[in-house]
Amino acid sequence: MADVTPLNKGQIETELEGPICWITFNNSSRMNALSSTMWTALPEIIAQAEADSSVRVLILRGAGEKAFSAGADISEFGTARTGETAKAYDALSHAAFTALMECAKPTIAMIHGYCMGGGMELALCCDLRYAAQGTTFAIPSAKLGIGYDPRWIRPLLSALSPTQVKEVLMTGRRFSGDEALDMGMITKLLVVEALEDDTRALAHMIAENAPLAVQAAKRCVDELVRAPEHPDMGALDRLIEACLESADYEEGRTAFMEKRKPVFRGK
Repeated sequence: MADVTPLNKGQIETELEGPICWITFNNSSRMNALSSTMWTALPEIIAQAEADSSVRVLILRGAGEKAFSAGADISEFGTARTGETAKAYDALSHAAFTALMECAKPTIAMIHGYCMGGGMELALCCDLRYAAQGTTFAIPSAKLGIGYDPRWIRPLLSALSPTQVKEVLMTGRRFSGDEALDMGMITKLLVVEALEDDTRALAHMIAENAPLAVQAAKRCVDELVRAPEHPDMGALDRLIEACLESADYEEGRTAFMEKRKPVFRGK
């Protein structure tokens, strides 16, 4: 990977590559399962990327060749997911899901191997999902006797039909990459060798566009899905107005007339 600047190291590694922020789950001895420490760190990492004006797209991935993430670290369940401690543990997960869903910048999940439980939920919280052939998806909460938090069902419903969500949660079964593609769970299914390059190309395609227009598209879709009957149209209209009043709008029109590639600055 060229021109990569490391920001921090640990079980979640963050690297900058031009306009792309790569966020890597690195707990390979446990299939990149997310510990409570990792759940706590993720919102901070996302906030850091949002605050960096050079970052235009975030990509989440798992280290190694075996997994995007096997979900929450089950070795912690005996102490962290019983009684009152379960509420505190779930709050950590919920904060991570919320930070990802509410991230103002586009997010992409680059998925390979196992994508299970909380890992699958994180992928569904992203705007787009590219996966490699051979990927396996599942939310096995019912097999563990865990009631799935209703707050976490919204990301599933943004990608799947209610019937499909029920199948995922009630059976706890594993879905192949081909099934996930047919269901709309993922955006694209690729051969393993093409996954990183194609995901990077997608991120650059988005990053080259006007940031305000991209943000408006993301927010409009999310709001219309969140509250289809009573969306906050005033807030969405303000996003569109901000695009029309921006210097990037002028740059886009000028570049088109001059038959050149626009240079957008997010202003």
